[in-house]
Amino acid sequence: MVRLLEQSLEPVRRMIRWIIGDSARSGAQEAWGGAKIGSVELTLLGTGAPAGLPRPDCPCAACALAAGPYARAATSLLVDGSLLLDLMPGVAFAAARAGRSLGGVRQVLLSHPHDGPAVEVPAGLPQPGRVPDGRELALLTGHRVRATALDAPGTGYAVTGPDGQRLLYLPPGTAPAGLEEPAEPYAMVLLDVVGRPDALARLRAVGAVGATTDVIAVHLDHDVPPGAEERRRLAAAGARAVPDGTTLEVGAYEDVPDLPRRTLVLGGARSGKSVEAERRLESLPRVLYVATGGSRNGDTEWAARVSAHQERRPGSWRTVETCDLVPLLGVDGPPLLVDCLSLWLTDAMDSVGAWDDAQWADGGERALRERVRELTDAVRATRRTVVAVSNEVGSGIVPATASGRRYRDELGRLNAAFAQECEQVLLAVAGQTLVLRE
Repeated sequence: MVRLLEQSLEPVRRMIRWIIGDSARSGAQEAWGGAKIGSVELTLLGTGAPAGLPRPDCPCAACALAAGPYARAATSLLVDGSLLLDLMPGVAFAAARAGRSLGGVRQVLLSHPHDGPAVEVPAGLPQPGRVPDGRELALLTGHRVRATALDAPGTGYAVTGPDGQRLLYLPPGTAPAGLEEPAEPYAMVLLDVVGRPDALARLRAVGAVGATTDVIAVHLDHDVPPGAEERRRLAAAGARAVPDGTTLEVGAYEDVPDLPRRTLVLGGARSGKSVEAERRLESLPRVLYVATGGSRNGDTEWAARVSAHQERRPGSWRTVETCDLVPLLGVDGPPLLVDCLSLWLTDAMDSVGAWDDAQWADGGERALRERVRELTDAVRATRRTVVAVSNEVGSGIVPATASGRRYRDELGRLNAAFAQECEQVLLAVAGQTLVLRE
């Protein structure tokens, strides 16, 4: 009878051992087989693209610079020592380097198709699986994992810890599909910020990412040189990156990068200034693109330029063609991208007769100064997020005509006055961006 009783109790003992784990684990992990009670700890075993960074046999400059803290294995996340999101080559060694053990992992979930050689599942880990879209998986550790539908192959995972803290993880090259407004923003979001900034814009549009959400860039590839340029790009999106092996506490206060409210991007012809300006707002929803050049009937070359700009912009952006900037700056609304101040100045000089020496001397110069002052006053007072583009022409050839020299001088004055009202000023040169003020 005693033997039968012992046999009947053995499955219960195994279940208890499975829940609480090895008694030698730290006190913080005992209760939930790896989960830390009171908070959610997330260890980023890898933060790179599926091919890693540097990519094998890639000769590009970004891969050449990806050494030391900038070398990244494929993204893999360990939640409270009990839930593993995505596998990577050498995941057990990565965990050991981070001072973590995979002994308490009870669930392995994959978020996207893994191309290339199959990733070996280390001994002792459960076989990986995926949660169907819209379904929720409840773990004995107290975590709940809900699968989020995406606009590309893969599955996003919204994880709620035993303490109620919530994080969202999206696979590379994806954005959420059919989002609903959550009750409150996620404490942490991990996604492909560089490759899919529109995903961050969608999350902000429905309130899933708020002012205190810690946005972590993962799946980092060789699209951006690591180091200062990477940090600047991510900060412009209100995001940050951390080295492989970093452990974060979900919901802990972090110094989330502030988005500059007023930015001026200067540069010469084909310097990349417009691309840089667009990049700074592509992670924000409902941007209003202010085109100061308007349309030019019959000018096919100008039409091609306009078309190229339109194709780059996210579909959620709205466009207005106007040089009347002061009223737009004076009312609340979505962020403004003004492209560009050079064409605004051309229109302003047209309106005051600045091209004619007599009109310029007879009140034209004074009228233009007043127009510029009204604009810069409006920039100083605006509560909107503004990114403006302007040409930097002072370093080029001295124009041959008096009117050309007048335009060059007035544009220099306008740029200096506008920059004075901006928190951040950038200079684009040969596709590279230099920070002049931040």
